[in-house]
Amino acid sequence: MDRDEAPARIVASELDAFGVATTVVVADISDNAAVTSGTAKVEAALGPIDILINNAGWDSLRPFLDNDEAHRDLIIDINLKGMINVTHAVLTRMVSRRHGRIVTISSDAGRVGSSGQAVYSACKAGTIALTKSIAREVARHGITLNVVAPGPTRTNMMAEALEGDDAAAKHILERMTKAVPMRRMGEPEDVAGIAVFLASDEASFITGQVISVSGGLTMHG
Repeated sequence: MDRDEAPARIVASELDAFGVATTVVVADISDNAAVTSGTAKVEAALGPIDILINNAGWDSLRPFLDNDEAHRDLIIDINLKGMINVTHAVLTRMVSRRHGRIVTISSDAGRVGSSGQAVYSACKAGTIALTKSIAREVARHGITLNVVAPGPTRTNMMAEALEGDDAAAKHILERMTKAVPMRRMGEPEDVAGIAVFLASDEASFITGQVISVSGGLTMHG
């Protein structure tokens, strides 16, 4: 499910190459009616949803006082409201089947804050709190919910956020890299492994947890 059809079809074609059945649903996840309809379409095409990966996210780096209401609302819609809508739609069905795995890709910004990402950080903190709260509510139904919290990661969103002055972008990237004990930015592949594990049967007794994938940037006991 994606609001942009083209990238969704690219992912679907990559999965098709591995023999994985797919269907593409175009929907704005901030629209609850669209999510409800889209979820029904997915289950009609592929069967019950056993695993949900909440992976929608967007931001643009700017000081909090430079965020007008429209920009704040857009960040909240994509990063928090959308996750709430999709989780609610899928979880309703999981509870009736007494099985399911939900993994939310959040951010370490939601744990420690991030300059230039105040609203984004607040949303990601919200996804963490929501995950922990729901995990407590539905554990008795055999459903687990966990969070993967990446640190600075080389993604399309990161590239878009740093668009503009090349010198400034380079400086920000250098600062981020130096702050990571492993002295490199994360890659999407670094996040995928832990998400797959949390969605597997091997993680059936793990719920309500937040796992940082940050090269040691964030360490919580």
